[in-house]
Amino acid sequence: MPGSGAAPTPVPGSSLVRVALPLPLRRLFTYRVAGPPPAAGTRVRVPFRNRTRTGWVMGPGEEVRGVRDVLAVLDSRPPFGGELLDLARWIAEYYVAPVGMVLRAMLPAPATAAPRRRQVARVVRPIGTLAELEGVFGRAKRQREAFERLLEAGGGQAVAALAEQGFSRSVVRGLEAKGLIRVTDDVVVRDPFRDEPVGEGNGPVPTAGQRRVLRRMAGTLGRGGGTFLLHGVTSSGKTLVYIELIREVLGRGEGALVLVPEIALTPQTVARFRRAFGDLVAVLHSGLSDGERFDAWTQLRSGEKRIAIGARSAVFAPVTSLGAVVVDEEHDGSYKQSESPRYNARDVAVVRASRTGSVCLLGSATPSLESWANAQSGKYTLLELPDRVGGGVLPEVRVVDLRSRGKPEPGPTHPSPPDSATAPSTAPEPPPQIVSPPLLDALRQRLARKEQTILLLNRRGYASLSLCRSCGDVMECAHCSVSMTLHRGRRRMICHHCGHTAPPPRKCARCGSTELSFRGLGTEQVERIVLESLPGARVARMDVDTTRGKWSHRDILARVGAGAVDILVGTQMIAKGLDFHRVTLVGVINADIGLHMPDFRSCERTFQLLSQVAGRAGRGRLPGEVIIQTYVPDHYVVRAAVAHDYRGFVERELGARTDPRYPPGVRMARILVSSRAQSEALAGAESLGAWLRGRIRGHPEILGPAPAPIEKLHDRFRWHLLLRGRAAEIGRALQAVADDYPSPGASVRLSLDRDPLDLM
Repeated sequence: MPGSGAAPTPVPGSSLVRVALPLPLRRLFTYRVAGPPPAAGTRVRVPFRNRTRTGWVMGPGEEVRGVRDVLAVLDSRPPFGGELLDLARWIAEYYVAPVGMVLRAMLPAPATAAPRRRQVARVVRPIGTLAELEGVFGRAKRQREAFERLLEAGGGQAVAALAEQGFSRSVVRGLEAKGLIRVTDDVVVRDPFRDEPVGEGNGPVPTAGQRRVLRRMAGTLGRGGGTFLLHGVTSSGKTLVYIELIREVLGRGEGALVLVPEIALTPQTVARFRRAFGDLVAVLHSGLSDGERFDAWTQLRSGEKRIAIGARSAVFAPVTSLGAVVVDEEHDGSYKQSESPRYNARDVAVVRASRTGSVCLLGSATPSLESWANAQSGKYTLLELPDRVGGGVLPEVRVVDLRSRGKPEPGPTHPSPPDSATAPSTAPEPPPQIVSPPLLDALRQRLARKEQTILLLNRRGYASLSLCRSCGDVMECAHCSVSMTLHRGRRRMICHHCGHTAPPPRKCARCGSTELSFRGLGTEQVERIVLESLPGARVARMDVDTTRGKWSHRDILARVGAGAVDILVGTQMIAKGLDFHRVTLVGVINADIGLHMPDFRSCERTFQLLSQVAGRAGRGRLPGEVIIQTYVPDHYVVRAAVAHDYRGFVERELGARTDPRYPPGVRMARILVSSRAQSEALAGAESLGAWLRGRIRGHPEILGPAPAPIEKLHDRFRWHLLLRGRAAEIGRALQAVADDYPSPGASVRLSLDRDPLDLM
């Protein structure tokens, strides 16, 4: 690390470099390296305090006292080109994050993986006649058998495969000694989608509306690009527009990047793009192994693969000669990184495309209000697909008013924790507040017609809380200020924030009463009720609990696609992007979940979720129907979803955000102050608030401090401040906190979140 004082005499034959380390420190560190300085972006191993760390060279350094030596230069070629390195610098500045942590987020797999290699034996001198075989091998029977086996395999085979067939390494060496084969060390590419079926045929032909949209974008290719917002109703053919745009880009010798919000969508998306573009497609997402991501990343950097598809972190894919960036379901909150660096992949995609002169296409049936405002102001170009392809119509939407069925409890109650071993296997009729008679009748009709249904409840588990009937106490997580959720299958109470588990209680921890009830609703309970109400129905559940395995998303969706599932129950992961033509009914078990959260985006998220899941119905020739169960049928969010009225919703929602002001009419940032001691969190938040008000004097506006809606998380008490103002004002305020605010001490942490999507 650099010291202070007069600069010492430079060491001959060495260079000084500035290195970014993946630490929560915004400064760079100077090190000495033997020989000329490595190129910017090169990884180096360096000593830091009493440990060894991997960092990235950011440029030449200046001689200072106490410079230490680089231990090793890890790359002959920097993993990042200049374009991605400049993007990392922008992210670090805009989101006020250490550039070393940004670079680590951009390069997760290659830092921990290496190419897989295998030895392959290949025939280099064929033998044409039987007499020659006899002359070459004589009594070496095993060598002859191995040689013939290689010829039968097309002239080559892995040495390990030969060993499995009983041919020892000495047999292989004997063939090498005779000059008949050569053994090479080959790199094995790990492609998890290699054996996935992609279908046959050329795919659909663009409609007149799709061709019109494509012409608007094609005119900007090679001319500086631009950002386009494609507002297309569900099943309007947005994916085909993506494919045809990329076809144009590939024809120009350029590459493309496609972002999807959910890993669950990746198999379907990959299949469609591989049908169109074959082996030019590489996949990058966290559900793959480090080795698989490393191989895909390497092939993209070399230009062997030209199209990258993946979730949030794929925005950093090293696509060569980038010509187009596509962000599907651009409104989705999963594009926002929840830990430092807290970037939004959608916004990073827009910046990356702008810096490379590429086309950036944001697609959604329910665009975010920020993107819609940008399109209305002319910052983005608005493109629209108002009709479903093939003459299809949007599904009819019906509302079931749960209030009309008396005053039901928030969910079924149980005098004690449900025991899966003793629970009844059938039930004549579910409680009305879970599956209403209209929805149950519609389910039976679909089963009779051999059609499929999707049931949405955006809450997993079985029951959302354990309530004491005597004193009203609710069992909370020991580490977070949230209720524990009962998971019946695992027979555990689980915190959905920190993962803490405990056995279901038998008595109240506060008063000792055994009068406990388990209330609320989750997908696990919906699945059970459907199975009991509709004997013989083939039901699958898709939520975090059932998709922990590497290929679980793919396997569940494959069963649905094959017609092996009648009813798919799930959380928000089933609400977007899925395309199954035999799904004719969508049921929303409770549309109100999330609608009344203490977050200004709650209405927007609920409308998007309802609209997206409704769009899963009637995507083929069969008409679709949607049934929404709600306690607030007159709420403008529900009314807009019923009418498929995005513009009406946006007009109402934008008006609601003018007083008080919220994005997109103003920019925001959130500063979270946390500590294990409640008093220290409060004191730290108040001290920061006073410091900020004295420093920035009214611009931007400061709200708080106030306790976060979830006041305790992972054993840390949390207070936050919100900043509202212009983008430049927000940036200056966050930079001031990061660079100048005195350290609050080791026990208090600050986290800076620019353009936050979640205020909980």
